Amino acid sequence: MAGSTHPWWKEASIYQVYPASFQDSNGDGIGDLPGVLSRIDYIKDTGADAIWICPMYNSPQKDMGYDISDYENVYPPYGTVEDMDAIIVACHERGMKLLLDLVINHTSDEHAWFKESRSSKDSPKRDWYIWRPARHDAQGNRRPPNNWSSHFGGSAWEWDEGSQEYYLHLFAREQPDLNWENEETRKAIYETSMHFWLRKGVDGFRVDTVNLYSKVPGLPDAPFTDPTSEYQFPEGQVSNGPRIHEFLGEMNAIFAQYGATMTMGELGPTSNVRKYVSAAAKQLDMAIQFDLVNVGFGPDVANKYNIGPEDALTLPAVASAVASIQGILADSDGWVTTYLENHDQPRSVSRWGSDLTDESRVRSAKLLAMFQATLSGTILIYQGQEIGVTNAPKEWSMEEYKDVASIDFYEGVKAKTGGDPKALARAFAGLQCLARDHSRIPMSWDASPNAGFTNGEKPWMRVHDNYALVNVENQLSDENSVRSFWKKMLRFRKEHADLLVHGIYKAVQDKDLNVLIYEKHSARRKAIVALNFSGAEQPVQGPPSIEGAEKGGYLSTYGDLVEGNLRAYEGRVWIGSS
Repeated sequence: MAGSTHPWWKEASIYQVYPASFQDSNGDGIGDLPGVLSRIDYIKDTGADAIWICPMYNSPQKDMGYDISDYENVYPPYGTVEDMDAIIVACHERGMKLLLDLVINHTSDEHAWFKESRSSKDSPKRDWYIWRPARHDAQGNRRPPNNWSSHFGGSAWEWDEGSQEYYLHLFAREQPDLNWENEETRKAIYETSMHFWLRKGVDGFRVDTVNLYSKVPGLPDAPFTDPTSEYQFPEGQVSNGPRIHEFLGEMNAIFAQYGATMTMGELGPTSNVRKYVSAAAKQLDMAIQFDLVNVGFGPDVANKYNIGPEDALTLPAVASAVASIQGILADSDGWVTTYLENHDQPRSVSRWGSDLTDESRVRSAKLLAMFQATLSGTILIYQGQEIGVTNAPKEWSMEEYKDVASIDFYEGVKAKTGGDPKALARAFAGLQCLARDHSRIPMSWDASPNAGFTNGEKPWMRVHDNYALVNVENQLSDENSVRSFWKKMLRFRKEHADLLVHGIYKAVQDKDLNVLIYEKHSARRKAIVALNFSGAEQPVQGPPSIEGAEKGGYLSTYGDLVEGNLRAYEGRVWIGSS
């Protein structure tokens, strides 16, 4: 990035850390901040320029830290504020940036603000959250204020017996939504969640659920689209509301006070993204869009795990999503991210590659590394992705799944169907494919007990059954490992940043069920990328001959220089003049 005229975050590789599952330093079975600190050199060596740490704030952990009870303190099992200070310093000493999660659509119901808000209808902080009186049906039964469902299923409203009203929670009932219409509330949010950490030297934020802050006035019922539920998902009533860009403008003005900070907002489909990430609009620097990672999910957020054999993932659908995201760079002044995994997603090898054998795992993990690293935008890498970690084994039972979204979905299906075995089997199959739990399995560092994640007796979540084979130690000195290829690919990406970070995407072959081919264009050069997503050899027209590539401008996931048919899970990239 030295000498680049672009902001630092455009060419950065960002490594995401999920604290509970990264490294336990004290044997209590829970990952912690001293554990993160002990592995910073490993992250740097992987090729990362910045670290994004998922919520480490004080929390009852009903949703793994996304239910915050105190923004200015750290969850005690993770460590202390002083530990965070040490991580910030360590990152900066190594020329790296440090990013935090900004979770401000809601708090925990144990936050002091909410405790005061629910204490009385006359509380000075009553209007800091969204309260409404009950409705009543024809028989006089108490009903929620509207028909909205939460992201985790069931009603988005919870009755509070003490103050005799409902409060809104778009997520778990322990996560009441803040009322962004209240200016006093917004100022308090900005001070405690943003200024506090920016003053400490944090370099930016991943902004959680960034398009949900502004709800439609009056909170009307959502359209009736799911006949299996009395509660309906309120996409049009809570997303991209009338004041959202005003609120983001306020936030951006705060970030601007601290120099070269960056913000990446968790957003929905690209159709709503351009205004959020426009450089001229000065709202967010980039978006974390769902178009690609949500390919193959169920019909809406509340039913995203409701999939079956008829919902098979296809390469043309993947290609269409990629084109949609990459198109933002071609027709706007906005910026995007490129990612295949995070804490809310299953493992990419199990979704888009193959985890049937170790050979297919390694080959397809390298293919996906080339795929991701040749797409424009800021690259995000999730812990364990760099060693080719897979989903949980199929042999694991529902008892091993810890995520509140997984449990609520499964229990919701059980309640709806009276425990129908076929319905529950379909529900569990969906979780085996798509659950957030897969990304939260503790990191496999070595082949010692508990995968080197903890020296305690039991980790908070079971380590992967294949940890003796798939772990960091096994790959550190192996030039043919997944991690070694990731390092090579990240270097290659930086060497050809004009194409691979900033280049304009053009699909060449995007309707084939096995092979995806695309070009990347800059002013004077182009790249051609050919990717075989199948486990069998596939014919391919191009890329051009190796002799036509720039010196050092040809790369295969197999490591050798050949032409002709693409081998199983092989990717090739060729760089030459346009």
